[in-house]
Amino acid sequence: MSNVHLAKGSHQPAFPDDGKLRLYSMKFCPYAQRAHLVLDAKNIPYHVAYINLTEKPEWLQKVSALTKVPALEIPGHGESLIESLIIADYLDEKYPQHPLHSKDPLQKARDRILVERFDSFITPFYRIVFQRNQSGSPGAITELTNALDLYEKELRERKTKFFGGQRPGMLDYMIWPWCERSDSMKFILGDKYELDKVRFSELLKWKDEMQKDKAVKENYISPEDHFKYASLRLAGTPDYDFLAVVPPKKLRLS
Repeated sequence: MSNVHLAKGSHQPAFPDDGKLRLYSMKFCPYAQRAHLVLDAKNIPYHVAYINLTEKPEWLQKVSALTKVPALEIPGHGESLIESLIIADYLDEKYPQHPLHSKDPLQKARDRILVERFDSFITPFYRIVFQRNQSGSPGAITELTNALDLYEKELRERKTKFFGGQRPGMLDYMIWPWCERSDSMKFILGDKYELDKVRFSELLKWKDEMQKDKAVKENYISPEDHFKYASLRLAGTPDYDFLAVVPPKKLRLS
């Protein structure tokens, strides 16, 4: 399947009838990245179709009730799953290999709370990225760094490499997409945004370890490219396909 984003006027992709899951995604969407991370961490085979969210294809509502991504189509069933956390939970229960949630119900609930509370990082992050004017988003840098104190404290108390233990778990993967994107802020703020190496020593080590993870590496986009996408979107000219690999033209034999 092509990694070009499908837009208005496109045909609905014809996937092979091989029983594999079908993920409707967008290359730069952090919520869609959550689904990719879980699928790849659990080695679940799947097909993917990328969607242009500015010029949405007319057929999208057939596979995504709210015309949003991610949407997970399950062959043999008449409906697709939407919402990243719902998709992640379904995959972890349906495919028990490499479980990502804790088996302890209380710990699982605690981790879910930490996923929900990560909005306190995401909200100021978006204010910085999409306003590009510190006077227009007063206190955003302070809010963002203060939000990370909770996660630094958690790692110190758990005394593990990842929130999930010795390998990434659901909490790790659910907050990672914005941690990956956070490095793009250096192109906006310069040296005004740099995590204190003492205050956030465990989180910085965690971030380094996450970048070594197979699923993370398979879905990783550089800070430069995240910045480029956000800048184009901010300018009102989003380009979903500047990372797309265009198949080489076939040579004509004379």
